[in-house]
Amino acid sequence: MDLQFYKSEAQKKAKEQKKFLDSLKKKAPKNLDYIVQETHEEVFKEINCLDCANCCKTTGPLFTEKDIERISKHLKMKPKNFESKFLQTDEDQDKVLQNLPCWFLGEDNKCSIYEVRPKACREYPHTDRKKVFQINNLMLKNTAICPAAFVWVEKMREKIG
Repeated sequence: MDLQFYKSEAQKKAKEQKKFLDSLKKKAPKNLDYIVQETHEEVFKEINCLDCANCCKTTGPLFTEKDIERISKHLKMKPKNFESKFLQTDEDQDKVLQNLPCWFLGEDNKCSIYEVRPKACREYPHTDRKKVFQINNLMLKNTAICPAAFVWVEKMREKIG
């Protein structure tokens, strides 16, 4: 997968994509959630995350307390030990990974804690979210990181105009 191509295209089309996403906020079609889901499914028939894993290599998720409890239990660790080994608190007081790429990303781009991964990872890149217009800035940011997010916005533009 040519990540540089997608990043370059995302940068070139950022203004057009922002304008489109903003238009959804102003006047969303009545069936937007359906179109979003349908487009999400189309995109992920074309794009396999295991060919990329750029999100795991370049952006770390936020870890909720529930995430920490679930993952540390899975790893048979105490939550405090899990936090001290893998996490840090950022300037917004959020718990995030100490280092990137993600500790749990394997050479084969598979996640070693996939079954118990953080909520943020399960939801990424948010292309199947209801009321997607509520996260326009995040979606635009994701297009430069995630080829699926970029393709999703382009397909949505084609469908809705």
